[in-house]
Amino acid sequence: MTSPKDTATDDHALVPMAWLGPLRLGGNTVTGEFDIPLATFETPLWPSVRRGAAISMLVDHGISVTVLDDRMTRSIVVEADDAQTALAATAHVRNRLDEFRDVVAAGSRHARLIDVHHQIVGNLLYLRFEFTTGDAAGHNMTTQAADQLTARLLADFPGLRYVSVSGNYCTDKKASAVNGILGRGKNVVAEIAIPREVVERRLHTTAARIATLNTRKNLIGTLVAGGIRSANAHYANMLLGFYLATGQDAANIVEGSQGITRAEDRDSDLYFSCTLPNLIVGTVGNGKHHPHVEHALTRLGCREPRPPGTNARRLAALAAATVLCGELSLLAAQTNPGELMRAHARLERARR
Repeated sequence: MTSPKDTATDDHALVPMAWLGPLRLGGNTVTGEFDIPLATFETPLWPSVRRGAAISMLVDHGISVTVLDDRMTRSIVVEADDAQTALAATAHVRNRLDEFRDVVAAGSRHARLIDVHHQIVGNLLYLRFEFTTGDAAGHNMTTQAADQLTARLLADFPGLRYVSVSGNYCTDKKASAVNGILGRGKNVVAEIAIPREVVERRLHTTAARIATLNTRKNLIGTLVAGGIRSANAHYANMLLGFYLATGQDAANIVEGSQGITRAEDRDSDLYFSCTLPNLIVGTVGNGKHHPHVEHALTRLGCREPRPPGTNARRLAALAAATVLCGELSLLAAQTNPGELMRAHARLERARR
């Protein structure tokens, strides 16, 4: 937690922080046992995540985390003379993609263009460029690259005119279907298989009850509410706490919290997973100079000399595991009438 000597200043807003764990991870990105930092005013979140972490320590291999993909996006929008010109410009980019990749590489040490998608609306052309950005989250890096790509495209095609370096087809800090489908940031799956005895003794419920609640709450309930590419209970809680503790752009929890929880009763054992296709995190860049951030990233092992992008993927894996811990604990609590409110009342009164 924050030190008693810490005091607010005109240029700092203090948020209570705690290190929770240990939690056990396995998978293709991170293995080992870790404490995790969460900065939040919703302090009942701490024991909730701590309970999920304790479950991971009772399971062989703990939480398995797999990073499926890694790409950051920026979409430009240009005005064409007409839709035919817009379509021709799209074909031009596709046919010369290697040349456009060279434009990006010439202007950045780390950004690399890996793909492009398009949408045409009337005479407006939206181009969604996708990049790898090393260990940076990549907001500024992709904007700079998009500026350079726009200049090249306008020079190649006199029938196009600049509208904006960001046309909302990215999509940055807004809920959208496109991010869930194509991905933005790190696409990560965290999963765990919990024996029946652990579910009943430590979570005070059953695999069947959690699986049923997940279907009725996270899947059907979100559908009834009109959710967009999302079916979870509270990913945003854990992500915000993790983002603030590790120096991330907190507004990216908007797309980051779009994800899907799976719960399956396997002969009374519980399979539980959290899929997060839009985790936007970095270990270098803006926000990483603060002492508490430097300490957190070092303690999490994200300051080691590794190939570009490895530390950021490690951080994304740790974030996803943290989300799973909190999601599992909350769903288990909500299978029991009154448990959630009793816990909040007891913990929040204790801190007043």
